Amino acid sequence: MGCGNSVEMKNISMQFPGVLANDNVDFSVKKGEIHALVGENGAGKTTLMNILYGLYVPTAGDIYIDGKHVKFFSPIDAMAKGIGMVHQHFMLIPRHTVADNIVLGKEPMEGLIYQREEAEQKVLEICEKYNFYVDPKAKVSDISFGMQQRVEIIKSLYRGAEILILDEPTAMLTPQEIDELGGVLQDLKKHGKTMIIITHKLKEVMEFSDKVTVLRAGKLIGTVETKNTSPEEITYMMVGRNISEIKKIPTKENKETLLKVENIKYADRHKEHLKNVSFEVKKGEILGIAGIDGSGQNELMSVISGSIIPNEGKVILDGEDITQDEIIGRRKKGITSIPYDRQKLGLVLDASIEENLLLGSPKPEQFLKNNKWLQPNKIKAIAEEGIKKYKIRANGPKTVVKTLSGGNQQKVIIAREVHKDAKLILANQPTRGVDIGAIEIIHKSLVDLRNSGHGILLVSLELDEVMELSDRIAVMYDGQIMDIVDADKITREEIGFLMVGHRKAQEEKINGKTK
Repeated sequence: MGCGNSVEMKNISMQFPGVLANDNVDFSVKKGEIHALVGENGAGKTTLMNILYGLYVPTAGDIYIDGKHVKFFSPIDAMAKGIGMVHQHFMLIPRHTVADNIVLGKEPMEGLIYQREEAEQKVLEICEKYNFYVDPKAKVSDISFGMQQRVEIIKSLYRGAEILILDEPTAMLTPQEIDELGGVLQDLKKHGKTMIIITHKLKEVMEFSDKVTVLRAGKLIGTVETKNTSPEEITYMMVGRNISEIKKIPTKENKETLLKVENIKYADRHKEHLKNVSFEVKKGEILGIAGIDGSGQNELMSVISGSIIPNEGKVILDGEDITQDEIIGRRKKGITSIPYDRQKLGLVLDASIEENLLLGSPKPEQFLKNNKWLQPNKIKAIAEEGIKKYKIRANGPKTVVKTLSGGNQQKVIIAREVHKDAKLILANQPTRGVDIGAIEIIHKSLVDLRNSGHGILLVSLELDEVMELSDRIAVMYDGQIMDIVDADKITREEIGFLMVGHRKAQEEKINGKTK
């Protein structure tokens, strides 16, 4: 084993029914290193790390931790050797406090009595040691995604983790939280922790990591030092080709209004989520919505899709008031929706790809014979078309969705929702957790529909995505639209002012008055 390696995985193969997820992969990480593991959806990244964490036993290969040969048959075995994993979808109990979640299973006890104050104190000690903060008394349901991720990291540290695996750690974070995570990783590195980051975001790869390993279709493509490579080189290693530029063609001025949102207000017993929101989406336009997570974007999309009825205001599609329409009625009128949480809101995880592609179809008759009998061959053909177009890595249309990687699950939703029969596409985090190649396909699909006269309302926490795709950008803060601006006439910095509610500062910046 190489000198200083904290982790070494040799000749790892993992065979699932019909899929060779890892094919003779070698992977090593030095102690105190931040190592990025990248590749397209289904490349085998998460499988490889699930093997290291003991969730899978490999079909072949060996694992060494600090030079010693180990065999893991469960995460308990891996944790005993100092390995912790922060999953893409957090494994926390929302109704419990931060401290309760962190110590769960290893609670400080006095006899049979759980010592909550001692647990809270232990959490604070970890925070002080590693220079980051959480409120141990807060309920998990009341804290941001960024804070929930921090709780997961502390949970691993509490259990003695020296090696941390983070699966898509920035997929659900705001730009500010991503910067904070970068600081957390550097502080952990200073304390000698070893970190492996599974990610698709090359910006964070370049900023956070010391080395990058690339997998493609289950095989090792190579490992490079981050300082000696570039996003373009990594992209080529990942997909085997250069990524093409997405082009928006000019559309006519004075376009017709497709969607009109008038004075929408929505509040529940906890919060006023939307405060007098008004805007329009034109035919042949992408209207992007930028904002810090929790600014009302999800509630706004829910109001338009029909899953929430507003307290006040109107939603008008093609001149028709649809404010009181149910979801299926709106889908029949041409509204499709990509939800922000694919697992909870977008998919039936125990169903197949083809079954998920049938969900919510505005034209169910296309799958029926004589409006009565399902046509399996037609359903299969549509599913195969979606699999091919979006390069869903699966063992055919009958593959159960929960067996797919997170990015491939997202592609199933995109295949169902982005199509020519949609008048208006509500795209909420459409590329969350998907790879560069898939992002290119999704962006092209959205822009092609925009170019052919469809309307798209795009919500993304990726400001670069909003600025690249949008014709106009509406910036939300605290349930309000701060401003609506032309995408080619505003800078990231100016949008940043609006995202934190500083309309005056943004105006001064534009007028050249800031010092």
